[in-house]
Amino acid sequence: MKITFLGTGTSQGIPVITCECEVCRSEDARDKRLRVSVLIETEDKTIAIDSGPDFRYQMLRAKVKDLDAIVYTHEHKDHIAGLDDIRPFNYLLQKNIDVYATDRVQDALKREFSYIFADKVYPGVPQINMHTVTGENFFIGKTEFIPLDIMHYKLPILGYRINNFTYITDAKTISAASIEKIRGTKVLVVNALQKEYHISHFTLDEALEFAALIGAEMTYFTHMSHNLGKHADIEAILPPNIRLAYDGLKIEL
Repeated sequence: MKITFLGTGTSQGIPVITCECEVCRSEDARDKRLRVSVLIETEDKTIAIDSGPDFRYQMLRAKVKDLDAIVYTHEHKDHIAGLDDIRPFNYLLQKNIDVYATDRVQDALKREFSYIFADKVYPGVPQINMHTVTGENFFIGKTEFIPLDIMHYKLPILGYRINNFTYITDAKTISAASIEKIRGTKVLVVNALQKEYHISHFTLDEALEFAALIGAEMTYFTHMSHNLGKHADIEAILPPNIRLAYDGLKIEL
């Protein structure tokens, strides 16, 4: 299984275009973080988790030639806004894209992209097959996805464990039951928004505490705002088995 980090940033704390902060001025490519998304390539499927506003450019940048499914964590705009950009895959591959989402996320998609779900379908709109995610495990092709109950402040969202890979963004609290499902994972990805307290996201210290609790062989932090600081500066203070993810990072399991 191959993992590509399409984006590792967030809409939280993004400076304006004229910003002169140290992250904006950085010449380190790892400091150029688009909104968070990840691509999973299994032996038989190519699957994205979330499709934010930068999805089209991310897929072009990563030279993605195939897409079978998108799995959603929750309905915030920085995670769903790019759904319309599956249209080239519909056209070039001549197939619908499977979309996996909870009932609540489906309601949000129907509000944001009403034309996809209209009774009278306009030619060329995205073609999808909708699948409802509950608390039960499900398969995409041969690969099992284990939903993880996460709280994003007061909003219930989902993380996912896929084989020995666990992917969590926007977490503030994680249930004991979900922690038990995560234990034993080899690679953990979890959000680390910034150093300062935030009402709905892990801080850097909270992410470090959670990583220590899980004890994965490798942990990567994602969903990082400019407020976290420069990639090189933060990595310099992290334990050897904890790294910052960056756009374009590829790992294999």
